[in-house]
Amino acid sequence: MMLKIVTLFLIGIAVLAMFGKLHWLGRSRIGRDRKSGALPKPKTCPECGRMNLRGGPCRACRKGDDG
Repeated sequence: MMLKIVTLFLIGIAVLAMFGKLHWLGRSRIGRDRKSGALPKPKTCPECGRMNLRGGPCRACRKGDDG
Protein backbone atom coordinates (compact mmCIF):
# COMPACT_ATOMS: atom_id res chain seq x y z
CA MET A 1 0.00 0.00 0.00
CA MET A 2 2.80 2.40 0.91
CA LEU A 3 4.64 1.63 -2.33
CA LYS A 4 1.52 2.49 -4.34
CA ILE A 5 1.17 5.87 -2.57
CA VAL A 6 4.82 6.76 -3.11
CA THR A 7 4.64 5.73 -6.78
CA LEU A 8 1.53 7.84 -7.41
CA PHE A 9 3.12 10.80 -5.63
CA LEU A 10 6.26 10.58 -7.77
CA ILE A 11 4.20 10.29 -10.97
CA GLY A 12 2.19 13.35 -9.94
CA ILE A 13 5.36 15.35 -9.28
CA ALA A 14 6.77 14.30 -12.67
CA VAL A 15 3.57 15.44 -14.43
CA LEU A 16 3.71 18.83 -12.67
CA ALA A 17 7.36 19.20 -13.68
CA MET A 18 6.48 18.51 -17.33
CA PHE A 19 3.70 21.12 -17.21
CA GLY A 20 6.11 23.63 -15.70
CA LYS A 21 8.71 22.98 -18.40
CA LEU A 22 6.14 23.46 -21.15
CA HIS A 23 4.67 26.61 -19.52
CA TRP A 24 1.16 25.16 -19.68
CA LEU A 25 0.19 26.44 -16.25
CA GLY A 26 0.00 30.06 -17.43
CA ARG A 27 3.11 31.35 -15.71
CA SER A 28 3.27 35.06 -16.42
CA ARG A 29 6.45 36.64 -17.68
CA ILE A 30 6.11 40.02 -16.03
CA GLY A 31 9.03 42.29 -16.83
CA ARG A 32 10.42 40.08 -19.55
CA ASP A 33 10.73 40.57 -23.27
CA ARG A 34 7.93 38.60 -24.94
CA LYS A 35 10.01 37.33 -27.87
CA SER A 36 13.23 36.18 -26.22
CA GLY A 37 12.07 35.78 -22.62
CA ALA A 38 15.10 37.76 -21.41
CA LEU A 39 15.04 39.93 -18.32
CA PRO A 40 15.51 43.69 -18.74
CA LYS A 41 18.97 45.15 -18.10
CA PRO A 42 19.50 46.29 -14.50
CA LYS A 43 19.46 50.02 -13.83
CA THR A 44 22.73 51.57 -12.73
CA CYS A 45 23.77 54.89 -11.25
CA PRO A 46 24.87 57.24 -14.07
CA GLU A 47 27.72 58.63 -11.95
CA CYS A 48 29.40 55.65 -10.29
CA GLY A 49 27.86 52.63 -12.09
CA ARG A 50 26.49 50.90 -8.99
CA MET A 51 23.29 48.86 -9.27
CA ASN A 52 20.27 50.99 -8.44
CA LEU A 53 16.57 50.07 -8.45
CA ARG A 54 15.43 53.61 -9.24
CA GLY A 55 17.80 54.29 -12.13
CA GLY A 56 18.84 57.77 -10.97
CA PRO A 57 21.81 58.74 -8.80
CA CYS A 58 22.40 56.30 -5.97
CA ARG A 59 22.30 57.25 -2.30
CA ALA A 60 26.08 57.53 -2.04
CA CYS A 61 26.31 59.88 -5.05
CA ARG A 62 23.49 62.10 -3.77
CA LYS A 63 25.26 62.56 -0.44
CA GLY A 64 28.69 62.96 -2.04
CA ASP A 65 29.97 59.92 -0.19
CA ASP A 66 32.54 57.57 -1.72
CA GLY A 67 31.48 54.48 0.12
